[in-house]
Amino acid sequence: MQRTPMYFLGLDGMADLTEVPVVILAGGKGFRMREITETSPKALAPVGPMPIIVHVMRIYAHFGYRQFIICLGYKGDAVKEFFMNYYRRSSDLRVRLGKETAIVDCKFDSLEGADITFVDTGLDTNTGGRIKRIERFIKTDHFLANYCDGLSDLDIRKVHEFHQKMNKKATLVAVRPMSRYGAVTIKDGLAVDFKEKPTLNDYINGGYFVFDNRVFDYLDDNCVLEREPLQRLSAEGQLAAYKHDGFWFAMDTYKEFEELNSFWETGVMPTIGYKGKPPWLRSSP
Repeated sequence: MQRTPMYFLGLDGMADLTEVPVVILAGGKGFRMREITETSPKALAPVGPMPIIVHVMRIYAHFGYRQFIICLGYKGDAVKEFFMNYYRRSSDLRVRLGKETAIVDCKFDSLEGADITFVDTGLDTNTGGRIKRIERFIKTDHFLANYCDGLSDLDIRKVHEFHQKMNKKATLVAVRPMSRYGAVTIKDGLAVDFKEKPTLNDYINGGYFVFDNRVFDYLDDNCVLEREPLQRLSAEGQLAAYKHDGFWFAMDTYKEFEELNSFWETGVMPTIGYKGKPPWLRSSP
């Protein structure tokens, strides 16, 4: 199916979103998910019928982003193999032995037309180092990046437009996670208020970014993005923060992996008090 390029009007005029690359960090070892990552990379941890990396890529694809650069490391060949056999893995098939295999129905066709570059960025490389090592593949003035473990109903286009409006070298999406515990307000020895799993007041880094290509000047081959690079950008007034108060949930532990899959099956996520269809799922544009 031929797709019409999607555009948005930013400070630089009409920009073709299909040409702006999305960098996916998929090389980490996922030590806190050893039940999964001993045999499979974290990026291929399933949430429902598809790996989390496909969920993340579909969030971007919904808004017209079709260029992906996947930073590989731990068990990177498994990620390559998954996408090399993407349609066979994600489709119902009809086979005539010795003759042909026909795809009857592809369940994840919202990635149709995606252009994916796989880059080996090292087995033990840190987050900033992985981004630095794909610098030669960035041909645009700016690019997007993602940790590949957080799912959200974020509007990617609005984040992109915000980045252009702020005219800074980097933008991160700031989210307010819900507490896993009830909060008690105490006055004169009495519990005067109790809130079940309230939203925390502070914002945290949600793992969704937009970077000007000048950010490479802040990176080296093995730096931790969240430390010196982002701290330096912040100190220089070059780090914008887009506040997102909608749904966001990160899969960083095996327990969170189980919670996401239970949510997929039941439509209920008790730890954050959410009920309904997984909000990061959207119809094709």
